[in-house]
Amino acid sequence: MLLFNAQNPHFGSSHMIPFSVLDLAPIKQGSDAAQAFRNSLDLAQHAERWRFKRFWLAEHHNMTGIASAATSVVIGHVAGGTKTIRVGSGGVMLPNHSPLVIAEQFGTLESLYPGRIDLGLGRAPGTDQLTARAMRRDLATAAENFPHDVLELQALLGDVKPNQAIRAVPGMGTKVPLWILGSSMFGAQLAAMLGLPFAFASHFAPQMLMPALREYRARFEPSAQLAKPYAMVAVNVFAADSDAEAQRMFTSLQQQFINLRRGMPGPLPPPVDDMDALWSPAEKAGVAQALAISAIGSPGVVEEKLKALIADTAADELITTGQIYDHAARLRSFEIAADVRDRLAGQTAL
Repeated sequence: MLLFNAQNPHFGSSHMIPFSVLDLAPIKQGSDAAQAFRNSLDLAQHAERWRFKRFWLAEHHNMTGIASAATSVVIGHVAGGTKTIRVGSGGVMLPNHSPLVIAEQFGTLESLYPGRIDLGLGRAPGTDQLTARAMRRDLATAAENFPHDVLELQALLGDVKPNQAIRAVPGMGTKVPLWILGSSMFGAQLAAMLGLPFAFASHFAPQMLMPALREYRARFEPSAQLAKPYAMVAVNVFAADSDAEAQRMFTSLQQQFINLRRGMPGPLPPPVDDMDALWSPAEKAGVAQALAISAIGSPGVVEEKLKALIADTAADELITTGQIYDHAARLRSFEIAADVRDRLAGQTAL
């Protein structure tokens, strides 16, 4: 875990950064997508009551453990069942789509749920190469066109220009807020150049977190959407009433990770008592590295880890995620995260 840095400007102020939720709409072993969607909506309704700022869903394809492939549809489901929390994509993988289609989808969402929709954009395919081809992607050029596609999408959601031939209906004039998602320097540089908020996928790719944040803040150019840099940091949170219970819950994600790396992705498995019976030393080390940005434990342990992460990164917002098998335990984990946020806010107000 990163070290505490008392130079973070957030500490010692009267304001605590907001927490948000990233949901992969997990399909558990023995369950199905319909139950995953019910669980996602229930989590979002609880997150709203617990004053999380936003609830994001992620696009993945051909993943039997993730139900949010049709991301905009699930966003509509969640936004329709909530009232105030912002709902959005974390993210839409733009190379899989034409900018016009995404502008129409998110223009529709913004028209239905005004002032509550976010559009986070990534350039990865969100799947394997075979599935990407099945989605009719041009693998050679799709990622290269990402910056241009972001600009095209931004224009389609913006004010209509004179003699503009192609319009997003709905979409034009809605100015849905765009975010750039990334796990490398590329996303940081693009977000800075376009003056957009930046969300870093440190919950599974922590290695470049600090260099990317430095690059984003150093290169940031103000835009019509954003006057100064705004960085969101993603973190796995597995919180429970005891450290042992939290560590056990975490084994579901650990299993899911090694299954994915073995080329056998599947539904979210139940927790186990002994991970060492399931993985090799090399797999254990690899998963530990990938999931290094995690807060796992009892409320006090989670509080210290999140406090250190905020201090070290000077994050403007944390987006918390937890692939937890038992839905009640998942709710409890996010409730603890909300309590931690409130306790940290009390500390910064002193």
